[in-house]
Amino acid sequence: MSTSAEQVRQYTGPAVLSYGFRPFFLGGAAWAALAMAIWVGTLSGVVSLPTAFGMLDWHVHALLYGFLPAIVAGFLLTAVPNWTGRLPVTGVPLAVLALGWLAGRVVIAVSAHIDPLTTALVDGVFLAAVCLVIGREIYVGRNWRNLKVLALTVLVTVGNAAFHWEAAVTGTAWNGYGTRMGVASAVFLIALIGGRIVPSFTRNWLAKRSPGRLPITFNRQDLWILAVSGGALAIWVALPGALPTAALCLVAGGLQGWRLLRWAGERTLAEPLVFILHVGYLFVPIGFVLVAAAVVWPHAVATSAALHAWTVGGIGVMTLAVMTRASLGHSGRALHASAATVVLYLAVIAAAVARIAAGLGVAPALMLDVAAVGWILGFGGFVLVYGPMLLRPRL
Repeated sequence: MSTSAEQVRQYTGPAVLSYGFRPFFLGGAAWAALAMAIWVGTLSGVVSLPTAFGMLDWHVHALLYGFLPAIVAGFLLTAVPNWTGRLPVTGVPLAVLALGWLAGRVVIAVSAHIDPLTTALVDGVFLAAVCLVIGREIYVGRNWRNLKVLALTVLVTVGNAAFHWEAAVTGTAWNGYGTRMGVASAVFLIALIGGRIVPSFTRNWLAKRSPGRLPITFNRQDLWILAVSGGALAIWVALPGALPTAALCLVAGGLQGWRLLRWAGERTLAEPLVFILHVGYLFVPIGFVLVAAAVVWPHAVATSAALHAWTVGGIGVMTLAVMTRASLGHSGRALHASAATVVLYLAVIAAAVARIAAGLGVAPALMLDVAAVGWILGFGGFVLVYGPMLLRPRL
């Protein structure tokens, strides 16, 4: 009987369907750029969508429950086989999953002509299917330590359902429970998985170079930090404007910042492919602190500043960091950021900083334009730079 690795090598179908990261990183990045371009077009009156959602609701859903699940699916469908030792999902089953994700984007766009329940069901099938696939792999592989990753993916699925319910019943969902559940789940997923990969990749890179300070590996302190952060996110979902929320988020932000400092990120400046992981994670504590500030000083710090620190900064930068690294590594290329890749990183970092600045009242009109352009350049550029290697066989 052939080994799993041999069976993977024996795959003869289209390269884009040979591993989960290929269709979902490519499709997710393309959608991120297109959705932002559509959003800018609607604001200027050039574009109009036949969607039942208000345009702000559509904008939030397109990125939080459209772009993000694609990247999460691509990551998990690639990582879980490594965790469990089982075969990855390839070929027709992977194509069906990808088409399910695409169907969700289409049905939301034309939902003015579809009843809300059908829209929610079609859009929700993809996330539910990802949960079932990941759950099956964890169960069969007896990989119980990663059940928490599955639990967070289930929470994203529930958040999406809540978003649809709020949009249909109340007429608006962008500032509701569904949005906060999705953001909180994503932030905790970054804290959980980032807590594994950032110090691990950093240590691996530093170990090959001159001796010096190395990242502190996961220990009991990390467990306490995750517990406090999870509690802060939970109370933020339930009571976003309460003073206890501000206090707990401030503590979580401080702890997450201290956690990041323990990973020796300052020693990785020579390799942007590693350093960008630290930059992406930095937006997690920044978001916590800005949530607290928005509660205490609402006239000076808009809630949007905190939300976009987590979404454009944490989610945007960290997903781009993971996408570029995984695409290079799994396509057989050297783990080194080219000049083009560095430009992509700078574009999305600029988008995050500009969007936070707009929420702080710094030249809002200009900063919003900078944020949109940076986001489109970052993810549209990923499609141009990394698309060819995702569509071709591994070297």
